[in-house]
Parts: sequence; structure tokens; C-alpha cells
Amino acid sequence: MSKAATDLVVVGVIMGAHGVRGDVRVKSFTAEPDALFDYAPFLSETGDVLIEPVRARPAKDHFIVSPEKPLQKEEWDQLKSTKLYVPRDALPETDEDEFYIDDLVGLAVFAGGDAQIGRVKAVLNHGAGDLIEVQPTRSGKPVLVPFTLEDVPMVDLDKGRIIVANFEIWADESKPEKDA
Repeated sequence: MSKAATDLVVVGVIMGAHGVRGDVRVKSFTAEPDALFDYAPFLSETGDVLIEPVRARPAKDHFIVSPEKPLQKEEWDQLKSTKLYVPRDALPETDEDEFYIDDLVGLAVFAGGDAQIGRVKAVLNHGAGDLIEVQPTRSGKPVLVPFTLEDVPMVDLDKGRIIVANFEIWADESKPEKDA
């Protein structure tokens, strides 16, 4: 990603065209989905304006957006999966114990003590709550850890690190023993 993109935060993604009148389907990544439009216009990763919404209406799991500059159906479809960014300073300050995903990705992971065990590769949510994907320092498969206070008792953005309690439990790939 370019230097200009370092102050940008992903807030949504283009899902493709909606019809033939220039509308586009947009999926929101904000906690309150319709709050997405409080941060418009939406930019590319290079900082160029991609979508300046004029109107938006909710659909099943996305919004149908009428942009100021409509594109042809084929053009929107070519932009499918394109991430939508906004400047970091357009977002509200976070509360205590609240984080933006971009702040967590890349943090050093510790399991107590001074030895780093990995880095946060991604923050995922498959419907049952947030998970942090930890890429171990020593090669190996990424480990998924629930992003709860019990499992991740400390996030220190100033020091660029998190603590994962009982990492060995989450990293254990052995099969559970069958009850006799």
C-alpha cells in the first residue's frame, strides 16, 4: 500500500452493480451499518474518490447506493471487491477498550513474559464474535483466538502489543480424547 494510504481506514467494499442505471451495491464494515454514510465520500486505497453517495437504501446485507457520478454496470462489476476507505481523522475517537481493526493488525503478540510469540495477522468475525488470527513467530499455522477480555486481557496500542492468555490451548492441534 502506498504512503498516501497509510492514513486511510477500510469502511466497506463494493459488491458490484445494481441494475443498469448506475447504482452500486456496497457492504458496510462499520459497527452500525448505516453509519457508513456519515464518513462519505469513499476513497480508493490511493486516496482518489470512488463513490460520493447521493442516496442509499438498505438491502438484505448491503446498501444500494446512487452515486454522484454513476458508472456503467460493467464498470461497477469490474470494481467488485474493491475496498472503500475514508481518512482516519474522519472517524470518531474510540472509547476505552474499543479498537479499530486497523489498529490491531500487526501488533506483537505475547503470552506473558518477554518473548514475542507472533503477530496479529487479521481480525475476523464469522458471526459468533471477533477472533484474532495470530501468525506465530516460529513458522506454523495461524492460530485463532477469541477476542474477549478473558482470552486477550491486555491490548497496549502505545507499546504495539497484546497479551493472549493460555495461548497454548488455542495453538493445540491435538485431537480431544474420546470418553471411555
